[in-house]
Amino acid sequence: MTDNNYTKPSYIFFLVIPQGLSQGFVSVALPYLLTHHGFSVATTSGIVALAVFANVWRFLWGPIVDLSLSLKKWYWIGLAVSMATLLLLCIAPLDAKNTLFLSAIVFISQVAGTFTLLPVNGFMATRIEEHHKGKASGWYQAGALAGVGLGGGAGLWLAEQYNELVAGAVICGLSVVSALIIILIKDIHYPKGKSVLHELANTGKSLVAMFKVPVALFAMILILLPIATGAAANVWAAIAADWHADANTVALVTGVLSGLVSALGCIAGGYFADKKGVFFSYLFFGTICAIIPMIMAFMPYHPWVYISGVLVYTFSVGLGYAAFTSVVLFAIGKKNVATKFSLLSSIGNIPVMYMTVFDGWAHDKYNSKIMLLAEAGAGILFIILSAMALKWLKGRNKLALRVE
Repeated sequence: MTDNNYTKPSYIFFLVIPQGLSQGFVSVALPYLLTHHGFSVATTSGIVALAVFANVWRFLWGPIVDLSLSLKKWYWIGLAVSMATLLLLCIAPLDAKNTLFLSAIVFISQVAGTFTLLPVNGFMATRIEEHHKGKASGWYQAGALAGVGLGGGAGLWLAEQYNELVAGAVICGLSVVSALIIILIKDIHYPKGKSVLHELANTGKSLVAMFKVPVALFAMILILLPIATGAAANVWAAIAADWHADANTVALVTGVLSGLVSALGCIAGGYFADKKGVFFSYLFFGTICAIIPMIMAFMPYHPWVYISGVLVYTFSVGLGYAAFTSVVLFAIGKKNVATKFSLLSSIGNIPVMYMTVFDGWAHDKYNSKIMLLAEAGAGILFIILSAMALKWLKGRNKLALRVE
């Protein structure tokens, strides 16, 4: 591959923005709108969890992207379906009787979003120089979180000031503008002649190879645990009333400001992980993610507590997400990178999903403060267990073994 085939790591930021915008509307704006239309927090968190669930399975349709069309074509197809379903979600009546329909549209919209992420994973693996992949990972997470913040904040503000359709139209417009950066990236056409079954067989062999390396297995288990999940971010809007935060405050704090703060956290976390190591960084940032909601739980219900707590929590989540990407890159080695990246990224969404449901249950069963303490307690418990396992691996020199 010649130098002309490589692209700038910062381009990844703009490619991920559209998926973040869609996810942000679903995880921030939609929960606020649903709870203010009579939906319970548990039902709302369940709908949001379906959005996360869609990301869990994106590795299953990875071979479809690999074995047909080109990465650019799949990116535009995914973007078109994502925008269409978002607009449909914005015109659908927000009534409890439509829970099943709304859940289905949310799920489909996020599945479509994964068809924009899969090509981006491919570009990261093949169009970014090796010594710039760390930067690309930082831009990847920064773009995702910035998009979530903008899609949630701007989406909620526009929905409140105007209506849901205006919010959806603006988000779609921003998505197209951001996606145009793909014009500057050389497309990738995968060779024909391979069957989906053949590709799945190769994927299975790669997974077996990873399971044979203790440190890779540890990394895969680690990302399945409730550490630095940021699950509370999916219900901040739904429980904002407990802190007496109005719609404009929620839109600003959980939206634009959270997007900016989390993006900064990603960049800072990436640099820290390069210097201190991926596993130490992941557990350290996970501890911070647990301490913040714990402190917030002991503070009074007041708007300024909500504002400061959400923003500090969001920064810590950005740190954790950067470390998460570093752990994934560490675990997948250098063979079949795109496929394994998608698989482990999908697996990494599982704890976000079950912790989002858990947070909703804890809130409705008890209250917001117990919810925060429960999330923090789960994180700290598994951080301690993970640290013990990491120490055991180091003692037997297992960390020296790497994935091919």
